[in-house]
Amino acid sequence: MNIELFKKEIERYLKQIDITINEEQSNQFHEYMKLLIEWNNKINLTAIVEENEIIIKHFVDSLTINKFINKNTTLIDVGTGAGFPGIPLKILRPDLNITLLDSLNKRTKFLNEVKNRLNLERIEIIHGRAEDIGKNKKYREKFDYATSRAVANISTLSEYLLPLVKKDGKCIYMKGSDVKEELEKGKKSINVLGGDIYKKEEFYLPGTDIKRNVIIIEKKETTPSKYPRKAGTPSKEPIN
Repeated sequence: MNIELFKKEIERYLKQIDITINEEQSNQFHEYMKLLIEWNNKINLTAIVEENEIIIKHFVDSLTINKFINKNTTLIDVGTGAGFPGIPLKILRPDLNITLLDSLNKRTKFLNEVKNRLNLERIEIIHGRAEDIGKNKKYREKFDYATSRAVANISTLSEYLLPLVKKDGKCIYMKGSDVKEELEKGKKSINVLGGDIYKKEEFYLPGTDIKRNVIIIEKKETTPSKYPRKAGTPSKEPIN
C-alpha cells in the first residue's frame, strides 16, 4: 500500500472514532506498519499482516482508548507485544509519558527500533515481567494509567496492572466481545487489589462487525504489599 492510499485509509477509519491526525503522524504510522511487516518475517510479532487489517485491528483498535486518557499523564502498557496500544497512543499523543513492558527481549529490540525510527520521545521500553516490575519501587504505584490488550483474563490482569497505578489512577482493560462472565469472576481480584469497576463500554471496530469491550477500573485503595505474587502465580492461581 503506497503512502497516499495508506493515509486515506487510516484517516477514514480514525474519523469514525473522532480522531484526526496530521501529516507527520500519518508518516509515523506508515513507517510503523512497514517495520512491523519487515520484522514479522524474522520474529513472530503478529498474525495480522494484511495492511488494511493492521490499520483497523492494530492502529485504530489501539486508539479506541484515547478518549479515556487525560493530558500530560503517565501510562504503562503491560505485555505490549509489538507495541499495542502503547505506540499508536504515543504517536497520537506526544503529551503522554509512556512505558512499554514486555517479557520477550526480541520484542523489546523491535520496540526500540520503532522508537528510534519514528523519533519518539518520552517513551521507556522495559524487558521484564509484570510481577517483577510491580514489586519494583521505581514503578510500583507510579502510573496514572495501566493498560493491556489481549494478555490475560481479568482476574490475572488485575494482579498485573493494579499494583502499578497510583491511588485514584485507572486500569484500562482492552477485551474482546464477551466479558460478562470473565468480569464477574474478576470482581474479587479487583476488590482485593484495591480497585473498583468504574466503567464498561462496548463498541464495534470501525468498518467491521468485530465487537470490543473496554473495562476501566479505578484504584480506590493502595494495593496490599503481598501483590503481585511471584512470576507465574497470577496466571496459574488467579484470585477468585
